[in-house]
Amino acid sequence: MNPLLSKAESGGYLTRADLVELLALPKDDPDFQALLDIADRVRERTMGDGVYLRGIIEFSNICRVDCHYCGIRRSNKTLQRYRMPVDVIVDTAKRAEGLGYGSVVLQSGEGDALPPDELAEAVRRIKAETGLAVTLSVGERTKEEYAYWKQAGADRYLLRHETSDPELFARLRPGRTLAQRLQCLQWLRETGYQVGSGFMVGLPGQSLASLAGDIDLLRELHVEMAGIGPFIPGPETPLAGEAGGTVEMALKCVALTRICIPDAHLPATTALGSIHPMGRQLALNAGANIIMPNVTPASYRENYQLYPNKICLLEEPEHCAPCVAGLIASQGRYVATGQGHSPRVG
Repeated sequence: MNPLLSKAESGGYLTRADLVELLALPKDDPDFQALLDIADRVRERTMGDGVYLRGIIEFSNICRVDCHYCGIRRSNKTLQRYRMPVDVIVDTAKRAEGLGYGSVVLQSGEGDALPPDELAEAVRRIKAETGLAVTLSVGERTKEEYAYWKQAGADRYLLRHETSDPELFARLRPGRTLAQRLQCLQWLRETGYQVGSGFMVGLPGQSLASLAGDIDLLRELHVEMAGIGPFIPGPETPLAGEAGGTVEMALKCVALTRICIPDAHLPATTALGSIHPMGRQLALNAGANIIMPNVTPASYRENYQLYPNKICLLEEPEHCAPCVAGLIASQGRYVATGQGHSPRVG
């Protein structure tokens, strides 16, 4: 066995060089599976066997930025842009609660998706009319807006850094910088949110050193949640002709993140399930403990495709719930109850 695996198993600190070496493990090397197994044991010890469900509500696909990897980028003229009324957002959250979910994620494009006061109203009503925890994922905003929504009752905020390589970040997000992204993550921490970040695996120009930097950044940020999934090239983006990320590399990144941040919530991402029929199950056995089913009403979903071939695109939430529960049970796990806050929250 690679001595780094013994180091990982015992809770030793993995340096960036260590991470690069483990990320280079080929999928046919027995140490590849050993790494995933170690992460699974760490997950069991620190987070238990429960899998929390967080329902995603994609309340708007309006976006002001033009990220080269994203299907709802500003320049995509093929989409019918939409903005859910507050009543629909709240009703959808209630629907998620009725399906047994303990929290919802309000997600949209960045910028003009919904006026700040309307988003605050949606958060206040969900917190008043349900027992759900609320995560926001609406991109880079001002510190004042973050504070406003926190005061309205939002519990968590998900802002993936996407890549820790400043030059790659700038190429993929024209007009934006990694420094700005990190400033927003700092503001979120100062404002009192449970903070989530994460990155894409397999971006054009990404190196193993860059991926090691991504994991190290998550550790430095001490995130409560980390979303990690493969890059999937979209047809209406400048990266349409590029190769996508692989299941194996995404699983190694999930596993190493679990080992480096044992008490973080890690989702088995929909993107993994979209490139491999057993993608989410594989992630659950590599350190993941969250699944984020889409509870967006089916009439909106077709116009919220961050990447192509997204699973469950046309299914109503009531169809997804038993499927996800069966997926979890098939791996010897169970659906956890409650809001699923970070174990660091007292």
